[in-house]
Amino acid sequence: MLILNIIRGMVMAFADSVPGVSGGTVAFVMGFYSEFINSINSLVSRNSMEEKKKALIFLLKLGIGWVGGFLLSVLFIASLFETHIYNISSLFLGFILFSLPIIYREEKQTIKGNSKHIVYAIIGIVIVALITYFNPVSNGGGVSMSINHFSIGMAIYMFFVGMIAISAMVLPGISGSTLLLIFGLYAPIIAGIKTLLGFDFSPFPLLFCFGLGVLAGAFTSIRVISHLLETKRSQLIFLIFGLMLSSLYAVVMGPTTLEVPQPPMSFSTFSIVFFLLGGVIIFGLEKAKDLMK
Repeated sequence: MLILNIIRGMVMAFADSVPGVSGGTVAFVMGFYSEFINSINSLVSRNSMEEKKKALIFLLKLGIGWVGGFLLSVLFIASLFETHIYNISSLFLGFILFSLPIIYREEKQTIKGNSKHIVYAIIGIVIVALITYFNPVSNGGGVSMSINHFSIGMAIYMFFVGMIAISAMVLPGISGSTLLLIFGLYAPIIAGIKTLLGFDFSPFPLLFCFGLGVLAGAFTSIRVISHLLETKRSQLIFLIFGLMLSSLYAVVMGPTTLEVPQPPMSFSTFSIVFFLLGGVIIFGLEKAKDLMK
């Protein structure tokens, strides 16, 4: 199980590091989402030491794979994101759209007969649309964010975006990276981490603030998400569908958030090959779930 969980963690990291589906979606598609959420919840709840130890061992195995996968992903994606943005964005669109029927099939019994909860899908769409619209980077304001120069305002912004992003990463829906894209921080953070790996520590103060936000968000959101999955699962699934559908727009606008902004994706820059590749990867992960049982 050690190798299996390391592989799971690596695949989650690949998902978390790119806009599209979240690591939570990967865990859901591969069949270990409940174990993942319950393990994190055990660490922040008043469970027995035995349960905490079991949860910690499981999460450490995932964590080893996640860190390795994330570092590989950052080193690989940072340059691709700048030079092949439209191909990568087409891949992200494939991740999102081909995940929707899988999640629907898995949750069909949950949402069956609860069509009134579609209002939560609309809420999800509105949330992402408003964030994307009012974000000056995505809205074509020409603003280029840098995390190499510390300021109090930027530190607070990084902290709260970190809290929001980690909450999305553990939900099977919109990815934390997509939210970073919406908030105009995806390219700066990926570039900042790559800069750190090159032993240039100028982005460290703001990345540290972002990390604090991630930790705060993890501890405050996991128990809420776990509770909602148990008591309001149908509403939450509809909300997830809304978030995912609206994130398509965020990915289309993704090129405008680059350090050197590019035009939004259009039909002429859309790549059907990379879009279908995203679908192949998603369905491959679903089949891997059966092989790993």
